[in-house]
Amino acid sequence: MGTIVLAETRTDTERQAVADWAATHHPGAAVESLGQARIDDLPGDTVLVPARVVWLPPEREGQRRGRLVDVVLLSNPRRPPAFRQAAIRNRHPDRVAVVAGAPATIDEMREPYRERQADGESFPAFVGMRAHIAAERAERALVGDRYKVPRLVAEQISSSARFRNACAALAADLGRPAADVAAEATGKMSTFVATQSALMRDLFDSAFGRLYKRAWTVSVDLDTLGRLREQNASTSLIFLPSHRSYADPLVLSGVLHEYEFPPNLVLGGNNLAFWPVAPVAQRAGTIFIRRQFGSDPIYKLAMRSYLSFIVEKRFNLEWYIEGGRSRTGKLRPPKLGLLAYVAEAVEALDDADATIVPVSIVYDQLPEIAVMAQESAGGTKRPEDLKWLVKYARGQRVHRGEARVRFGEPFSLRTELQRSGDGRARLEKVAFKVMDEINTATPISATSLAGFALLGAADRAFTAAEIEAILAPLLRYIDERGLPGPDPSLCRGIGLLNTLGELTGAGVLDTFDGGPEQVWSVAPDNHAVAAYYRNGAVHHFVDRAIVELCMLAVAFGTVRPDAAERTRDPDALLHVSQDEALRIRDLLKFEFFFPAKQEFLHRLGAELDLMSQEWRTVEPTREWVYDTLFAHAGSLLARRTLQSFLDAQLVVARHLASLGSARVNKDTVLMDCLGLGRQLSLQGVILSKDSVSKDLYDGAYRLAENRHAAGDVDADELVRARRDWLAEVEELRERLARIAEIEAERAASDARVAHNAAAHGETGSDETVAVTGDAEAQR
Repeated sequence: MGTIVLAETRTDTERQAVADWAATHHPGAAVESLGQARIDDLPGDTVLVPARVVWLPPEREGQRRGRLVDVVLLSNPRRPPAFRQAAIRNRHPDRVAVVAGAPATIDEMREPYRERQADGESFPAFVGMRAHIAAERAERALVGDRYKVPRLVAEQISSSARFRNACAALAADLGRPAADVAAEATGKMSTFVATQSALMRDLFDSAFGRLYKRAWTVSVDLDTLGRLREQNASTSLIFLPSHRSYADPLVLSGVLHEYEFPPNLVLGGNNLAFWPVAPVAQRAGTIFIRRQFGSDPIYKLAMRSYLSFIVEKRFNLEWYIEGGRSRTGKLRPPKLGLLAYVAEAVEALDDADATIVPVSIVYDQLPEIAVMAQESAGGTKRPEDLKWLVKYARGQRVHRGEARVRFGEPFSLRTELQRSGDGRARLEKVAFKVMDEINTATPISATSLAGFALLGAADRAFTAAEIEAILAPLLRYIDERGLPGPDPSLCRGIGLLNTLGELTGAGVLDTFDGGPEQVWSVAPDNHAVAAYYRNGAVHHFVDRAIVELCMLAVAFGTVRPDAAERTRDPDALLHVSQDEALRIRDLLKFEFFFPAKQEFLHRLGAELDLMSQEWRTVEPTREWVYDTLFAHAGSLLARRTLQSFLDAQLVVARHLASLGSARVNKDTVLMDCLGLGRQLSLQGVILSKDSVSKDLYDGAYRLAENRHAAGDVDADELVRARRDWLAEVEELRERLARIAEIEAERAASDARVAHNAAAHGETGSDETVAVTGDAEAQR
């Protein structure tokens, strides 16, 4: 049995380094260049040892990383030019290492060759590819997982039997030669395959990382990160983050790089593929893809094959499942295309799986919000280019608080697909699970809670003491629910002043300090910006809001069963109340992400427990409901949570109802609704200025389509669907008005108590101010 060292080298210096290493570690072994060894002529028991030279950057501040100056000087310390290698090896031997991949015999190589490769590829070429991969793994063991990058991707994919068979099948459908389809697919694949290099990875982290490191202090969920590190040893991780900022990929990349994760391959839109971002980002792991490619079957084949390769080789992936940045602060509907390709790959490969990692990234302040709010109000999106990049980079020079990276509960994609049944609906279930996990993990920042409080209060200025009083019952509710709330110290005293200062500096609030007390209010025409901050937390309050609306429905007999029904079914009241909750959920399903039915109803029961432990046994009379809501007036959430979304639905429902049975065009409807919404806001019909939003109207229109109120039915049914929807929205808005009345009555009651207490030299409660401020909003 002989041994051959397969040297993957480029220069005489590298070949000599491998030869010296082989003389020490494998005395008597032959050293041959990879790709030139006559593999076919060797005995089956010949041992092959792949080896290569690894060049390391000089150690600086305890780290070996490339620098921007290396790129400027055209000098890659991880791949020095041939004329410098001998000097480096002599003067800095610590920068030169020879690594060896796992050895294998010729016979051990033949079995996987027969099983996996398509006819036509030579055995030496297969062995060369496997030797390259083995040496790559050995190099990674030396430099760390953060430099784990896929190489020779197009070659490996295009030589596989699976790719050739897929090309042949598509060629038959298109009526084209299989070779032509394969060539075109390989060519299109080359436009988006990430050709990574360790130097560019270092450059990307050091150069673009500065864009966020100056602006935010990053905090991360270390417990989940530790578990993910362990899981990554046996499965690929697919990170699916929320998308609020251009900085999201930079922030997440920085976190994973710091904690020694392999770099993610990041799927991003080609709208950012401009110089100098594209050449650096693509070599650092970004896969720039078309934003739409449904009409190009060969492009789809290339993308499907690439994602299948990534899953099979267990590289980590990252993409933004919403398909773009949120314009409103809450999650957008998920896009299923890439998820479908990855799910297909997992199910097509017997041993493949991937762990889905929902990720929430939120910011105390985000300078992009004002521009996105303008776009949502009907403005035009400016294209990204070099001028835009320079302006964006300059905007990151100011410290803007904290960026929080939190992880939802990771789950097996294969297992979740099996649980979710068949057809397209199962992908929707998986995607909705991702979105629900992101929402659950999303922390409530102090700026979000302040936005929620001020938008839900009267449209006037408040002192710090008044704002603190509005926040106090909300903080108690957050604590009772065990929600990931803000640091309470940022919502009172000096901390609150700092929070208000941040929002004022960001242009969200105006302040006046020319009187005895400083006061703050939402800046004129900036309600949409304040709503963006509010909407980062609003999903945590939706269940409670639905409970409050259902309680009013029971109290006023909207859903109360008659005596005969209650005789037949002792739980009839509970059942009709649950049906009402599900009906409201159905109205809101294009705005928020809800869990499955039973889990949803369980959550509503938990909310009722917080309001009254006796709800399961007491008769919910109008008096009992009123007293319960009255007792919690400072923490009633329905009006503050849902007013904007129901106001937006009112505008779209009114507009469609006014058209009778006329067929409509979506874009035209949305533009018409922007005008109608501004009019109704000026008239005081709709109560939330931030509801005049193209994005909110888009969600309402999708609901209209779902309810057959946008078309696709006969004229009479279309008119009826539009009227029914409008009536439902108006009825729910009436319930919000009743909640406002309860808040106002509590405010009047507390004002009398406070007046009497002041007359006797006592101090009123914070709850009094809180309810007063909120109640004024609806007077």
